Amino acid sequence: MVNGGLLAALADLVLPRACAGCGVPGRILCPRCAELLAVPRLATPRRFPWGFPPTAAAGAYSGPVRPAVNAFKEQGRTELARPLGAALALAVAAVVSATAPGGPVLLVPVPSSAAALRSRGRDHVGELTRRAVVELRTAGLAAGEARLLRRRGRVRDSAGLSAAARRANLAGSFELEAAVRPVPGALLVLVDDVVTSGATLTEAAAALSGGRRPGDPPVLAAVVAATPRRPSGDSSRGDLHVVPQRPEIVHQDPFGRLSGRWVKD
Repeated sequence: MVNGGLLAALADLVLPRACAGCGVPGRILCPRCAELLAVPRLATPRRFPWGFPPTAAAGAYSGPVRPAVNAFKEQGRTELARPLGAALALAVAAVVSATAPGGPVLLVPVPSSAAALRSRGRDHVGELTRRAVVELRTAGLAAGEARLLRRRGRVRDSAGLSAAARRANLAGSFELEAAVRPVPGALLVLVDDVVTSGATLTEAAAALSGGRRPGDPPVLAAVVAATPRRPSGDSSRGDLHVVPQRPEIVHQDPFGRLSGRWVKD
């Protein structure tokens, strides 16, 4: 049986390439669509769940970004791992720059459910994580991957659930991998493809924080895209400064080699 990744590769040989975002022929992600994932922003769920980690998104999960992410995630267009992984690296760099880390940065992929892995035949978040690590190391940031979390139990499909119902559905669904421990003092950055209600990142961050020691830096998060929650006319801009209790907005240049300005979206 031919897997989805091989089918996508064969299709590339036969069919002309088209942008996964807007459909324009020529590239897997055209420059105009790629620019939409090049301005890191603070992810702002409509109602911040208690414990939601300071989270950066490379772009808004709307317009051409939505079909591009879904093409990679659900349609087996694995070639998008490179541009979307680079976008994830931008988000990681921006949120990390606000903390001035003194130790290594470990990217912790949010594990997919067993059902999702069976359905897709691949670990798409793991693919994005590995690509982001390559980008960050190339830019000079000491980054690595750490699979510190695993799923436990079963959760129902979250489609159509309210934010509160999503949180209840995911409660206790993550736990630390017993055999793996992070480097002491390392900065942990949860990574995922998209944040919507914030329930998944909140539960994953709670599980990670349970294994931290007093004085360790707070758990952060970064995603490729975040569902926009504010009116598009909101033009307020700024950069993220992370403190142990809550994110605050300050004006400073985050990791200039990789990222641009934060946009409160």
